[in-house]
Amino acid sequence: MSAGMGARVVAVCISHKKGEAKREVDRARMLDDFGLEGDAHAGKWHRQVSLLASERIDEMRARGLELEHGAFGENLVVEGVELDDVDVGALIEIGEGIKLQVTQLGKKCHDHCAIYDQVGYCIMPSRGVFARVISGGDVKAGDPVRLLG
Repeated sequence: MSAGMGARVVAVCISHKKGEAKREVDRARMLDDFGLEGDAHAGKWHRQVSLLASERIDEMRARGLELEHGAFGENLVVEGVELDDVDVGALIEIGEGIKLQVTQLGKKCHDHCAIYDQVGYCIMPSRGVFARVISGGDVKAGDPVRLLG
């Protein structure tokens, strides 16, 4: 499990309805034990925030897909972090004091959502990382990301 020296948030994304692509925002408030303010997936449950590595999005773009950040329903696009190597229970620190605890790796899609219909494939079931917010704060692109173990 590692995060490179330049590990950072590339994009912050929210949506007002579940099952739709999220839109990139300049910044958002991460609320303790809730998720991103204004996001449809926020709430008192174990998948408050979703993370996806920008490298995985780049792999899909290399297949010829034109994708905006948030196309797969991810809240945080991060780079320089080996999300494939994190374990459930791992802690992730973002910026100055935001702490997330990984609660789930991947997810089962019960039906095809707008993301699947647009892209023809969704990487969140195999590559997405889900977490709950231990301590919140403001999050924006450029914030450093650290894996705490």
